[in-house]
Amino acid sequence: MLPPMYPHEAVQPFRDELTAVGLKDLITPADVDQADARKGVTLCVINSVCGCAGGTARPAVAIALQNKVIPDQLLGVFAAMERDAVNKVREYHAAAAPPSSPSIVLFKDGQV
Repeated sequence: MLPPMYPHEAVQPFRDELTAVGLKDLITPADVDQADARKGVTLCVINSVCGCAGGTARPAVAIALQNKVIPDQLLGVFAAMERDAVNKVREYHAAAAPPSSPSIVLFKDGQV
């Protein structure tokens, strides 16, 4: 298991921005596999401490979730923190997009 790169208390406010709008944190690769096995539409955010995440990605997710129709599952992983879980998410969407933090991926029945 790869250790986190930042103290948990340093990233908690950034994590809280997404949990406040309904995202559930995925901590382990097993969490990712379990989420991927569910049917329906899944929004997964690879969160980050960078300015792109704070200035664009997290606010964009919050705005998008104000619509009448939203994905069935709302999930997030935190780059440089739960690195094994992030790598597992990236395995699922590697064919569709290169690794990036932050990033937002939509899955339908486990497919990008």
